[in-house]
Amino acid sequence: MNNFQILKNLQRSADISELNSMQKSVIDSCNNSLNDHIILSPTGSGKTIAFLFPALQLIDSNDCSVQAIVIAPSRELVIQIDNVARIMAADIKITACYGGHNVFDEKLSLSVTPQLIIATPGRILDHLNRSHIDISTCKLLILDEFDKSLELGFHDEMRKIIAHTKKSTRKILTSATRLKDIPDFTNLNNPLTLDFLIANKELKHRTSIIRINSPEKDKLNTLLLLLKHTIGNKRTIVFVNYRDAAMRTYRFLIEQNLPAGMYNGELDQIEREKAVEMFNNGSFTTLVSTDLGARGLDIENVEFIIHYHMPITKDTFTHRNGRTARINNTGSVYVIAAPGENIPEYIHFDSTETIDTSSEKPLSPSMATLYFNAGKKEKLSKGDILGFLINKGSIEASDIGKINVHDHYSLAAISADKFTDTVSRISREKIKNKRILISKATQRLQMG
Repeated sequence: MNNFQILKNLQRSADISELNSMQKSVIDSCNNSLNDHIILSPTGSGKTIAFLFPALQLIDSNDCSVQAIVIAPSRELVIQIDNVARIMAADIKITACYGGHNVFDEKLSLSVTPQLIIATPGRILDHLNRSHIDISTCKLLILDEFDKSLELGFHDEMRKIIAHTKKSTRKILTSATRLKDIPDFTNLNNPLTLDFLIANKELKHRTSIIRINSPEKDKLNTLLLLLKHTIGNKRTIVFVNYRDAAMRTYRFLIEQNLPAGMYNGELDQIEREKAVEMFNNGSFTTLVSTDLGARGLDIENVEFIIHYHMPITKDTFTHRNGRTARINNTGSVYVIAAPGENIPEYIHFDSTETIDTSSEKPLSPSMATLYFNAGKKEKLSKGDILGFLINKGSIEASDIGKINVHDHYSLAAISADKFTDTVSRISREKIKNKRILISKATQRLQMG
């Protein structure tokens, strides 16, 4: 593909008219050197577009073989990269493979050889072991968030995947932290390192780190007061250290009638997808998350980060904060401190604030989400859902938000004040001459 077509696709579908300086530097370096590359870049800097550009540039649409592969450590990151790649390259055969995804659907997709594969290490290795795909033709292998893959113990999987490629295969490694050692199995060819981590210093200038003192060791009431009296409807992620704490915090907020969602590794794939998409579309204003949500998620316009629990490491603190103040935006970071709690030395506060409880902020969500029990595999598209809601739901296009179509289900956001009337109008209607179950989307979590 050529640069002009890729940029045109980005402008049309993602409203991106110009690449940032980091992206331009990566693309220029990859185009002007046959060396392997190590890209050090902070969360939220736009590195996905940066590394996809050279991958898409080398793909020949007339060559029906695997030409580029992106390996990412989590299914959420694979899904995010896949979404961006499909915007950038509409005419290229792309297949995403990850845990939690239907294996049979993936096998069918791989039966028509993709030109670009985006996958988690374990899932692509499983397909290789089953001889579902041949990657020896790969020209470029990208190991995204390589530091995270090492942290999660994917050494053997990545070593075996690389062994399936040729020595001539170029490699790009990306990392959000500086790597002390590069494992020998990567077989890097005189790699060039592009270091953009200086942007972390710029991030500090765009964020305010604020201490909130909790009068009790149990911080739930302080969290509630902070959300009700200071933050309100602004998009906020609350970070906790453990899955059971995520459930406890989420349950407390729901019992207080706050529009909250939850994200952690114990949830099944659909519930994790719903949490992110309903947070992005305005149905949830608060997302309670473990550190799994600190990296690799496509979460937009987060204005506030709350550290309910102290981050365990400095890198964790950095990655959590990187969810806000992205791409030149500003953000606020609150750290809730219990009496006598140890504050890590790497947390430097700009101020300490007391919550003003004299007035409350609005907490009702702007959107609500419809769940359609059908998706891509049932031949349902975004256009089908949009037309259905306008024609059968008698709702204006301006009242319809994000529409996300997955393999076997879909989500559509509509204005909260129009939701009840719209549901009553479409409840007995068919979409594409089919009766499809349509209901209000919620997270189906075991409340215990």
